[in-house]
Amino acid sequence: MAVKPVRRMGDPVLLARAQPVGDVPSAALEALVQDMRDTMAALDGAGLAAPQIGVPLRVVIFGVQANPRYPHVAEVPMTVLINPVVEPLSSEEEEDWEGCLSVPGLRGLVPRYHRIRYRGVDATGQPIDREAEGFHARVVQHECDHLDGILYPMRIRDLRHFGYETILFPQGVGGPD
Repeated sequence: MAVKPVRRMGDPVLLARAQPVGDVPSAALEALVQDMRDTMAALDGAGLAAPQIGVPLRVVIFGVQANPRYPHVAEVPMTVLINPVVEPLSSEEEEDWEGCLSVPGLRGLVPRYHRIRYRGVDATGQPIDREAEGFHARVVQHECDHLDGILYPMRIRDLRHFGYETILFPQGVGGPD
């Protein structure tokens, strides 16, 4: 379909709670998912939420296979997740660096649950029920946060660990989204 412009931090659609998707599958949903895939691929993203392209629906996509922005992470299966529910499987958290297509050029040290379970449906309406840990869990939490109007800088505990990636990591770094 098309590469869409990514909304940036400060845009009201990124701060609002997205609405549930009612019709799965549908031609409109299929077109949205294709636009999201095209946009994410064009920007070498690890994931994308529908609000990031201005669509206030509870749809996220994510996946990492040999991505130059994330050279040192385990692969994450390409997934379309609609109306997701995320639950931590333990209270264990870990901090790691994150970036975001909606907050370009910046990185922050963000706490996330290490192990989660996520559920929802795919674009054909088939149920998804998976457990994830590490980077995979981080990507899912990051993208699903977008559906609740949360951008990763809102989760940073110490703003001394937030800045421009060219300053923080002159040698380069990867991170979700």
